[in-house]
Amino acid sequence: MYYAYILRSMTTQAYYYGSTTDMKARLTAHNSGKNVSTKKYRPWEVAWYGAFESRETAQHFETYLKTASGKAFLRKRLL
Repeated sequence: MYYAYILRSMTTQAYYYGSTTDMKARLTAHNSGKNVSTKKYRPWEVAWYGAFESRETAQHFETYLKTASGKAFLRKRLL
């Protein structure tokens, strides 16, 4: 399975959008500071995730969530 996910910073309430095959390992990497773009907003919690059968679908949904339309969908339907 492939996952598209949304993380929320527990300190600043900022959001991060991503995709992965291993949610536990990815969250651990974000919280340990291995990702440069999320390091200063630690700690992170999973706000939402969705499972997809293909990597392409998960990546397309991640890309969609980063658009204005995707953020509106996110606020109205997911969070």
